[in-house]
Amino acid sequence: MKRARPTLIFILLAAVLLPLATAAAWVLWLPDVSALKSAPPKSTAYMDLRKRQAASKGKKLELRWRWVPSGAISEHLKRAVVTAEDDEFWRHDGVDWPAIRAAYERNRKAGRFAAGGSTITMQLARNLYLSPSKNPLRKAKEILIARRLERELGKRRVLELYLNCVEWGKGVFGCEAAARAYFSKSCAELTYEEAVAMAVVLPNPRRWDPAKRGPYVERNSRRIIGRMEAADRARAQAAGGEPVLAPPVETAIVEAESDFGEPEDAAADDDAFAEPGVQSGSTTVNSSSGSALSE
Repeated sequence: MKRARPTLIFILLAAVLLPLATAAAWVLWLPDVSALKSAPPKSTAYMDLRKRQAASKGKKLELRWRWVPSGAISEHLKRAVVTAEDDEFWRHDGVDWPAIRAAYERNRKAGRFAAGGSTITMQLARNLYLSPSKNPLRKAKEILIARRLERELGKRRVLELYLNCVEWGKGVFGCEAAARAYFSKSCAELTYEEAVAMAVVLPNPRRWDPAKRGPYVERNSRRIIGRMEAADRARAQAAGGEPVLAPPVETAIVEAESDFGEPEDAAADDDAFAEPGVQSGSTTVNSSSGSALSE
């Protein structure tokens, strides 16, 4: 039997190793997040994606985005979002490994991506730098970026960034623009019930409207309020309980299963670029001060 020629062996090795090396390089390349310590991002990967999707349909997407500091964000909203999206937020290091394992098992049994196990920090990483695509490489990079965000920025800054940058509707980004679009008020003025309604639509904000309070919003609002009240009762029984938004003492949070799967991407919807019916005007952000500038 003839021995394989060296050239053929080289070609075969290259065909196998090059894709692996390329994938590894993509995963291991991480963005520099240090600038986010003192300034908001000028844009996000999700904002840029929505603009490209609109342009592909011959439309111009007018973004609604207004940065506000943490002190101008409703405490009700902070708590509701943490409860609904990531009730281990104050405990983990950016990645909730038990939730990842639970999501893997759920996906394996379902035979599809039914759950993602993403923390708030991982969702922030995806919104800032990645895409809604569901594949293992993106998830690996999401985890690595999330760990870096937590190490360099800390929990409170991560939550401030998330609430200011997350997609909250078609063309609507951040809690301030969302509060004005859905409730015609600033984020700081949100009531307890409005804040919870805004939190429960985050898995698919391009589909559900927190102001309309349909069956999905009503059902999940009751569930999240019940969990928040249970946590309050547990906190009241704990000696020296910390404030609601502080990293909790061991008995402060009531254990609960993961709430939602991966956020769905509604880009294929016929009305994917329809504007919300309230408010108008796009906003940009002064990246040095974090103040919003209406165009």
